Amino acid sequence: MTISQPTHANARSWVRWWSFGALMNTFFLGSRSEFYVTAPTPCPYLSGKKEKKIFTFLGGDSAAEVNSVLSRRGFRRSQNIAYLPACEGCNACRPVRVVVADFDEKRWRKTLNRNNDLTRKMTAAKVTTEQFSLLRGYLDARHEGGGMNDMTVLDYQQMVEQTPVDTFILEYRNAEGQLLASALSDRLEDGLSMVYSFFEPDEAKRSLGSYMIADHVRLANELGLPYVYLGYWVQGSPKMDYKRNFKPLEIMTREGWVVMDDEQS
Repeated sequence: MTISQPTHANARSWVRWWSFGALMNTFFLGSRSEFYVTAPTPCPYLSGKKEKKIFTFLGGDSAAEVNSVLSRRGFRRSQNIAYLPACEGCNACRPVRVVVADFDEKRWRKTLNRNNDLTRKMTAAKVTTEQFSLLRGYLDARHEGGGMNDMTVLDYQQMVEQTPVDTFILEYRNAEGQLLASALSDRLEDGLSMVYSFFEPDEAKRSLGSYMIADHVRLANELGLPYVYLGYWVQGSPKMDYKRNFKPLEIMTREGWVVMDDEQS
């Protein structure tokens, strides 16, 4: 990753509708957090586009608090980094989150019922060979040629265990004890943030990807948390379009978080 020098002025100049300047004024002025800008690289979602990101390193006693605040402003976490798209002439990547209290579970009743035989277990953010075997099968079947397709067990270990915040893994097993799906997630002050999820590709009829999102909403409700953060919905990217189905979905705009409507999607 190539970066520019860390300056708050750089950060404010790159971010537009996220109102990053307000974030700096209300939270980070006087702190030691520094923000960096990546060099442009090919966009993984939109052909012909270049992406840039603003990012900062998470660490120390305040890491969980900083991660929660940044998540509310549209950032995502990867290992010990929190990042935000800051692309020139493009704002297709829009942060979205599910409103737990108003979630329409009836819409997902069939998916939930198809997976009634699964048991959910919350585990520490520690890698197992069983998880990695499931991940490799998922990547080979669903993301051949993608940016993560050459992931090694060491890469996976870094993704899971290199975290300075409250991170956990949800494992979903059938009645025979077989691991069918897994999700790496963070617990924030106001919700759950789904970092990465994967599942058994031969169980397509179960719709395990959608099931894990719906089950995270259930878990957030059990924990008394108001939101489930799904990362970015990318306008014009079919692979990210599924997120629109989890209504009511809030999307970040210049005015803050608002309920996503048909015109916005």
